Amino acid sequence: MSQQLGSTLTDISTKYLTEELMRREDVSAITLEPYAIMKITAGSNEREVQGPAIILINQD
Repeated sequence: MSQQLGSTLTDISTKYLTEELMRREDVSAITLEPYAIMKITAGSNEREVQGPAIILINQD
């Protein structure tokens, strides 16, 4: 089943997948406007992201 699902998902746009995930109960989103910068730190890992961007937090 996962092989069939994987090939199906590749045909769906990232925009649609993001919008669908944002509707889910345990998913929250942070929207960065153009040129806004956000630093994400988890333990010793750090990443800086510049907008425009949508950052999804999936706690499901």
